[in-house]
Amino acid sequence: MEKINISFLGTGATIPTKNRNHISILLSYKNENILVDCGEGTQKQFRKADLNPCSITRILITHWHGDHILGLPGLLQTLALSGYSKKLHIYIPKGTKNFMESIMKTFIFEGNLNYKIEEVEGKFFENSDFYLEAFPLKHSAKCNGYSFIEKDKLRISKNKINSLKLPHSPMLKDLVMGKDIIHNNKKIKAKSITYLQKGRKISFAFDTGYAKNIIQNIKNANLLIIEATYLEKEKNIAERYKHLTASQAANFAKKAKVGKLILTHISPRYENHEDKILKEAKKIFKSSIIVKDLERIQF
Repeated sequence: MEKINISFLGTGATIPTKNRNHISILLSYKNENILVDCGEGTQKQFRKADLNPCSITRILITHWHGDHILGLPGLLQTLALSGYSKKLHIYIPKGTKNFMESIMKTFIFEGNLNYKIEEVEGKFFENSDFYLEAFPLKHSAKCNGYSFIEKDKLRISKNKINSLKLPHSPMLKDLVMGKDIIHNNKKIKAKSITYLQKGRKISFAFDTGYAKNIIQNIKNANLLIIEATYLEKEKNIAERYKHLTASQAANFAKKAKVGKLILTHISPRYENHEDKILKEAKKIFKSSIIVKDLERIQF
């Protein structure tokens, strides 16, 4: 199974701290490097993580609050000056293209960069390996959540290949495509030698208040990366600013039957006391962790 690498470049909330930069996450899969949000200082975090920003293929913007996008102008300028040769796809919530246009008018851009801005909802990208979906979140600005969904694939049992003494030839490709083959004058049915490898789902949800539609969109995710800006005792503040408490995030994970919960977008009020956030979430959903800047997860 192809590895999925997730690099947490920034894990803080509106105001950065000594230990937490503004939010930004990089998902790497095969030849794709998908950046989710681009808070101030993101490209410096790339350097600290020994990652090349020119590897980015797509950028998913959740919404246009400063802590999620103020690193974007600098990043785009760096790409242009570094010989970025690909077409960069930038995805944003519906009805917000004017914000991107305004940002590009606020500074003098040097060089050339081939990029495309797309307002998205629902399924908006698909190839032979995976697809991307956008779903609405409940925030004070138009805001998207996103899901990376790997496609199910037929795999061939290595033990059966060996037992049938099948050669490594185009016949194996036919089997993976579900086609029966003839080998040594004997018909071999694809279903007798293949198995279905279930694709993985990773969902991102930040920033958002509590909304029931989120559960359906993150349902059965192998990994849910979600904000936990406040503790439950600050629920009134969370509601006012349309954010989540650690308990609410954990309840989403439990109700949506996700595999693992990763908490991020941590308020600076919990600097050096993040254990309180994690403890509250674990009471409801045991498979919860809280991440730090520059931490990486592979699965």
